[in-house]
Amino acid sequence: MDLDELVRQLTEVQSQLAFQEDTVAALNDALAGQQREILVLRRQLALITQRQDEQAAQFESLSPAPGHEKPPHY
Repeated sequence: MDLDELVRQLTEVQSQLAFQEDTVAALNDALAGQQREILVLRRQLALITQRQDEQAAQFESLSPAPGHEKPPHY
């Protein structure tokens, strides 16, 4: 191989490395964004679950317990 060919190959490898570094950075940014979104969704799910539990408790306190209702003929 002559010197020009080695320089061309080195330039190509450097170009590929730069492209891979950009790709890794973009993937890292996307992953970080998804992680933030997952945390937000988990918080929202926890709030929804809490509200649902609160509403279920309210409903249970308003409706009479089974066995304590008057029969329909009364």
